[in-house]
Amino acid sequence: MLNQSTATTTESGKTLEGVVGFFNDPHALLEATKKVREANYEVFDTFTPYPIHGLEKAQGLKRSPLPYVTFGAGLTGFLCANLLQIWTSAIDWPINVGGKPMFSIPAFVPVMFELTVLFGGLATVAGMLLFNGLPNTRKRAFDSSITRDRFAIFIGSPSKSANQSFKAFTESEATQMLKAVGAQEVRTVFAEGWF
Repeated sequence: MLNQSTATTTESGKTLEGVVGFFNDPHALLEATKKVREANYEVFDTFTPYPIHGLEKAQGLKRSPLPYVTFGAGLTGFLCANLLQIWTSAIDWPINVGGKPMFSIPAFVPVMFELTVLFGGLATVAGMLLFNGLPNTRKRAFDSSITRDRFAIFIGSPSKSANQSFKAFTESEATQMLKAVGAQEVRTVFAEGWF
């Protein structure tokens, strides 16, 4: 089946964003996440008050590209520091200070370290914001109390680009799915004020 619409509109005129199921136990959430993933919904996410080991694997999340961004930026900082110091001390303005060689690695180490850390740190923060889609200007976030003491799985209505490889979203099926995998409580989520 294929869902062509962005989101379902109910009789009351509210736009349906999805369905959220609450769990009291992290192990139940982990098992439920595996089953929801196997059901092949296009949009689903989990919310927890603390990190749960293995949850990203259960969701089918791939490794983050952030370490590669950090490494690339750190290497760029390292090379920029070396080029800057070699250019200034050996090429553009060579001054022999106390018989020190023009290319003196021990004297270059502090600047190499500092620029490596600076470039790597700034790129990590920028990459984290970019990969997480922050700042979020499109959708309202859940009420912050959702992850205070409970665990939740959200099954959302799919985007406009209806992909045939995913299961079609219907509120009743998603609600039944969450109840079947052990949700203690299931709520419908509308765009006009989540909860």
